[in-house]
Amino acid sequence: MNEQTTEIRDLRRWSLLGLWASLAIVLSIPLYLVKERVTGGGVDRLLVVPDSFVGRESCVSCHEAATQAWLGSDHDNAMDVASESTVVGDFANAVFQHGDVTSEFYRRDDKYYVRTEGPGGEVGEFEVAYTFGIEPLQQYLIPFPGGRLQSLSTAWDVDRGEWFFLYPDQDIPPDDWLHWTRGGQNWNGMCAECHSTNLVKGYDSDAKTFSTTWSEIDVSCEACHGPGSRHVDWAELPPMARPPSDNYELVITTADITARQQVELCAPCHSRRSELGDYDHRGLELLDSQLPAVLREGLYHPDGQILEEVYVYGSFVQSKMYRNEVRCSDCHDVHSLQLVEEGNRLCLQCHRGDTYDSYEHHFHQEVYQGEPSDGALCVKCHMAEQPFMVVDWRADHSIRLPRPDLTLEIGTPNACSQSGCHDDQTAEWSARYYRQWYGEAKKPHFGTIIAAGREGRRNARDDLIRLAGDELYPAIVRATALTLLASYPSAESTAAFNRALADEEALLRRTALSGLSASTAEAYVELVTPLLFDPVKAVRLEAATRLAGTPAEMLEQYQQDALAETLTEYRETMGYSLDFAHAGYNLGNLYSRLGDARSAERYYLSAIEIDDLFYPAKMNLGILYNSTGRNTEAERVFREVMEADPEEFEVAYLLGLLLAELDRIDEAVEFLGIASDGLPARSRAHYNYGLALQALGRLVEAERPLLKALENEPGEYDYLFALADHYVNRGEWRRALIVADRMIVAQPENRLGSDIRALAEGELRRN
Repeated sequence: MNEQTTEIRDLRRWSLLGLWASLAIVLSIPLYLVKERVTGGGVDRLLVVPDSFVGRESCVSCHEAATQAWLGSDHDNAMDVASESTVVGDFANAVFQHGDVTSEFYRRDDKYYVRTEGPGGEVGEFEVAYTFGIEPLQQYLIPFPGGRLQSLSTAWDVDRGEWFFLYPDQDIPPDDWLHWTRGGQNWNGMCAECHSTNLVKGYDSDAKTFSTTWSEIDVSCEACHGPGSRHVDWAELPPMARPPSDNYELVITTADITARQQVELCAPCHSRRSELGDYDHRGLELLDSQLPAVLREGLYHPDGQILEEVYVYGSFVQSKMYRNEVRCSDCHDVHSLQLVEEGNRLCLQCHRGDTYDSYEHHFHQEVYQGEPSDGALCVKCHMAEQPFMVVDWRADHSIRLPRPDLTLEIGTPNACSQSGCHDDQTAEWSARYYRQWYGEAKKPHFGTIIAAGREGRRNARDDLIRLAGDELYPAIVRATALTLLASYPSAESTAAFNRALADEEALLRRTALSGLSASTAEAYVELVTPLLFDPVKAVRLEAATRLAGTPAEMLEQYQQDALAETLTEYRETMGYSLDFAHAGYNLGNLYSRLGDARSAERYYLSAIEIDDLFYPAKMNLGILYNSTGRNTEAERVFREVMEADPEEFEVAYLLGLLLAELDRIDEAVEFLGIASDGLPARSRAHYNYGLALQALGRLVEAERPLLKALENEPGEYDYLFALADHYVNRGEWRRALIVADRMIVAQPENRLGSDIRALAEGELRRN
């Protein structure tokens, strides 16, 4: 424990570590019942024994081969104390320039320092406490007050042997969330959990400080196998005295498990996700500890290819390999992390024979101009690479077919022009050869549906409904379809969400909750309440937030109790992440639903303080101000966003509605027009824009948005009436008559349609 205590104290350079913090790891561990023989009595009894982390030194004597494979691996080098043996960057008075910022790297008294731009833009000297990673780049961590560790944005390129800036095309000012001294580069919240073992973040949202601890500084044995105290106690018994055990008293089973179980064992770190608390390395249901990102715009291309840094899980679960029980260890040694075979032999473990590893399949020479050709490698076509963090080339693990035809149709990249292969050729060139080699027939791809949904195309709704309900597609794809379907309100969409609430996949159930609607409050409560008792944490939490503020008389007592308990769990979960803007935003939303405007405002403001560019918090803060009569403040918040980003169409819509509410129609029409143009699927935005234009007497201009609203939702009575009334105001009686007939068909019992029809017929007879 001496080495561990030294590490912890070093991390707490500016904060005292109290006894309670020292005990936090042990006290937070669930207790397990194990049998222990009482000395002298000869009677077995059950004792409560804590299950704790013991460190890799307890494993070495029995698991020497695994230890040797692990030593020197990326997991071993995930993080370390800065020293002669761990630092690979040039600290021999090296100088690096990026923009107007000069950074100097040097050593003094066997310590490592950088002199660079610090907080507030002031140049200062900073000591490097830890190394972060090893290959192909190494980063460096600087201790800051409040228990923070900050990651320098200047990193060391191991292959080229030079310093480089992680955001080469950006000038990041000191007040930007991405500046190395700010939240975007904070180790405690952004990186720590996946680079150390038994990481407890320890964020205090009131003091805005961290008391982060770990049991081992790198990714060690117990990161995957779970806390090992029971296993060690069992193993230290004489072989004949060891009680029977299905898993050798290990917390996590890693042998004889399904492919899905193994993939989800790796997923907590190798995925783009939101955290639901400290990961305790116990191998629970994946959505008990995190919420994986779906194929969201900005993270993934419409066809599911990686766009941003999303790691591996979200890609691999899209693959045919995953559907056919292929797992991480089929390709990667679990201890060294190296590939188990080189070149095409890796794929030929399963794809045996000459069918695939042949010119007739890949149509590329193995040797080109006297040099080995990458074109004949399976991974070049099926796992296209792209660089992240400038120099870190990562392969797309969706293991997909190259589809240059999709490049032409929806603009997604294709393997032919990626990874430096044929980037000098057009997509048409690639598609032509692809057709020549593999024929004209092409299979439908979900990417075309996702692309249409992202663009808000009116005809995308039915395809999104079909995709969300088709169990032949990966769960992450189906969940993505649901998120897009929320922008297409209709009876058919509501039915799709209702079906997803009962899906076997937890990701579908949780996503369905976030977009669910119902005809009445009673129907909504009836749909959502059962999920308060869902076995998966992420689903329960979402159900609770959706029911927050429900009148007590609408719930049975046991449902009220479950709701209260789960809301407490939700507050704790969001409290864990209050160093991120999204957690304050979520708590602001919760308290807004509960009618606690003061608490809602406090949390929205805390989110904005963390990241001034987190517009959802500003948007909802403006809505809160409006709902409490503070319209001047609401307008200020909305205008701040629009000045910073004129393409924030949702905020433009809200600002337009606010100005209309204040009877400032001449100002409102500008922002409603921006919203109408930027939100093509938002029928109500077109409708309100049309009404605003009409109120200003701009009747000719008003027709187009009113028609667009009706085009999106042909049966919506409000839109029919607005258009009929518009034609009446313009004296366009024949057009008014046509729309009046549609109103009568839509709602025969409503006399408005008949009245307009009678008026139009009368005017036509007179004229």
